[in-house]
This record gives sequence, C-alpha cells and structure tokens, in this order.
Amino acid sequence: EVQLVESGGGLVQAGGSLRLSCAASGSKVDDYALGWFRQAPGQEREGVACFNLGSTYYKLSVEGRFTISSDNAKNTFYLQMNSLKPDDTAVYYCAVDQGLVLCQATDFSSWGQGTQVTVSS
Repeated sequence: EVQLVESGGGLVQAGGSLRLSCAASGSKVDDYALGWFRQAPGQEREGVACFNLGSTYYKLSVEGRFTISSDNAKNTFYLQMNSLKPDDTAVYYCAVDQGLVLCQATDFSSWGQGTQVTVSS
C-alpha cells in the first residue's frame, strides 16, 4: 500500500509562488497516475493537475500557472504554483492510482493528508 505525505503549503500573497511536495513510500510510483486536487470550504474536491501515461491535464483556471512534475529517484512528485490568486485558496491533496484514470477524485485510490494553501489579496 502506498503512503503519501505532503508538504509545502502555507500563506502567500497574491502573485506569489509555492511548491507542494508529495513523498511516496511503500511502493515506487513512477508508473502510477499522479494527481493534485484541492477542496475549498463547501465545495467538492476538484482535480487541479494530473499525469497519467505520458499525458498531463490541468484545470483550465490553473493552466500556465501550475506545473506538475516528478522525481522518480526520490519517489516524490510536485506541484509548482506560480502567480497565485485568492481563488486558489484551498486544502490541496496529492493522490496516486495504478489504473488508467481521469483527473477526478473518485478515480484515485491513495491520498495524502492534505495541506492548506491560503492566498491573501
């Protein structure tokens, strides 16, 4: 079973940057689908950026500002977030799955604990 631990959240001013990290243990995830999701209060968990079988998906509102990447040697993947906006404020979760998935929460089986990202205006 894969365990995921996130880090890198925090408080940042609008226009700033953060990099979230998701360290995996228990299994190598270099051939897994990788995903970053977020959930704001009162809203559903939404897919922000996902990587699966060589293809990358970004939510339209983050495209050009967020980048998903991975370091297979460290068994860790990342979400670089630039030009942050107050609307990006949410709890961010990383997730992985061994199957062929879409970038939607119901398709992913293993989850991190979540990290808060707050963007002030």
